[in-house]
This record gives sequence, structure tokens and C-alpha cells, in this order.
Amino acid sequence: MALSIKGRIDQILQAQNGVSKAGKEWNKQEFVIETDEQFPRKVCFTLFGDKTSLINGINSGEEVEVSFNLESREYNGRWFHNINAWKIDKVTDSNMPEPPPEFAAGDIPPEPEDEAGDLPF
Repeated sequence: MALSIKGRIDQILQAQNGVSKAGKEWNKQEFVIETDEQFPRKVCFTLFGDKTSLINGINSGEEVEVSFNLESREYNGRWFHNINAWKIDKVTDSNMPEPPPEFAAGDIPPEPEDEAGDLPF
């Protein structure tokens, strides 16, 4: 299930890394956005592995659109949820259509000279 949400970067948390029980190295980066809804919500996303570089070049306060997947897993009878981000796009005004060019008086074409004999009626 792929979803997306827009909001402002509220905070970028400290990157974490380690080694799994299977001996594989892992790294993750978490960040929080605040939505621009009537009742704003804060949502914490997780980036894993090579996806951690997606947050590079993005700063707190910037507007972004985050594409993510929801994942749940059970451990000892309890359920834990992850919101795994896989794409982060900066939201810019370039998504707005370009305004029409300004009107100038020189843009009006000259009126054709009226020749009375050329009228079809």
C-alpha cells in the first residue's frame, strides 16, 4: 500500500546504525513532519538502508511531500507499526501553473484599414 502526505519538516532525528543478530549492518534515519490540516498532526517516518540519503539537503521548516508504506509486525503478542518513507519531494511553487505574461499596449495588433468597397453586403 503506497500513500503520500504533505507537510513541513518539524525535526530530523539522529541517525542510528548497528548490527542485526544475523550479523548484517543496518542504518536508519527518522524525521517528523507536521501536516497543514485544520488540526495539524505530527507524523514520524523512518528511512532504512540506502533510503537514509533521501533526507540529505532537506532542512527543518521545509515543505515536503513524503511517499510511504505502512507496515505492522507482531512481537510477543503486541503489534508494532512502522511508517517507512521511500520518497521525499520538496514542495515548491513551481507546482503552480505559470501566470500569463503581462499585457502591454504594443501587444494589440493594428486595426485593418476599412475599405468601404470591400464589404460583402
